[in-house]
Amino acid sequence: MDNKLTREEVLHVAHLARIGLSEEEIPKYQMSLKQMIDEIDKIRDLNDFDDEMMFSPCNNKIDLENKEVVVGSNDLLKNVPSKKGNFVEVPVIINE
Repeated sequence: MDNKLTREEVLHVAHLARIGLSEEEIPKYQMSLKQMIDEIDKIRDLNDFDDEMMFSPCNNKIDLENKEVVVGSNDLLKNVPSKKGNFVEVPVIINE
């Protein structure tokens, strides 16, 4: 098994993460990213894992009936810095 990722793979991951790497950092990330992938592969190789293991130990039942619905409450929008009608305006995070 190879001890590190290729330079192109590291640069691709850095591009996806939107980080810039210097030439000196690339070898460090080649080794550490490969180690992370190896650890993830160990988890994938576990034979004892299946969907039936995913359960909640809580036995509380959620009562979804008889709930009072409040429509048009102005209290929710009182402290919002920017709004348009009943909608909250939020800043754009992704420009692509």
